[in-house]
Amino acid sequence: MGGSGEALPVGVLGRESARALRLVAAGQWRPAPADAEAAVAVLGRLTAALPVRRGAAARTRATDQGRRLQRVLRTVLHHLDAGAVSPSAAALLAAVARALLPWHGVPNPQAAAAAPAYGARPGASDGVARTPTVAGEALLPGLIAVFSALAAPSPPGAGPLTPPAEPWQVRYEGRFRRHGHPAPGVWTARTVHCPGCGGTTGPWTVTCDWSRIALGCPCGSVTRAHGLAFSEVRLVLPEV
Repeated sequence: MGGSGEALPVGVLGRESARALRLVAAGQWRPAPADAEAAVAVLGRLTAALPVRRGAAARTRATDQGRRLQRVLRTVLHHLDAGAVSPSAAALLAAVARALLPWHGVPNPQAAAAAPAYGARPGASDGVARTPTVAGEALLPGLIAVFSALAAPSPPGAGPLTPPAEPWQVRYEGRFRRHGHPAPGVWTARTVHCPGCGGTTGPWTVTCDWSRIALGCPCGSVTRAHGLAFSEVRLVLPEV
């Protein structure tokens, strides 16, 4: 994952990618169906060919590259938030999503762009992507290697084997926003309040075992019934 550390947050991605390759090579991670399905889907996006455009300007090619990276991100978020993958797969997907976060809204904003789920989106009113495209492209070979290993069939007769992932805890000073889609073209965003004291909106002690996320309030209440998608929590936190 080298060559892009100055432009994108890839420290955790490098760690999780190396761990995944090591575990698969040692036979300590034989992906279960949900992990394999996610790996195949992400791999398909990573290896998608760019459109053939004769005489296309460099700006057009960069936009095509940005669209490919955005589709990778959307696929990663879909499988991350579905909650079906193992803790180790969730840790890897979350690391990929953080590295590719600049492509959440550009070059083609998705329908959910009306809800500011993941902070400020880079871009300009002229529609030209202002993302670190070269750095994103540099991640592709390493990501393809990782997801190819996870998507490969297990040896005959070998059942799934899922390694554990380290839980983590971090203090978050900001607020969490829960985003909804009650009707076509309608998006909502509500601030999460502590169900114990009723009014507190942070700071939070966030605890995660890669299966569930718990929010701890200064009043002492701890809740897992916050309604937040995994990515709505994980992608606004400092790297852990």
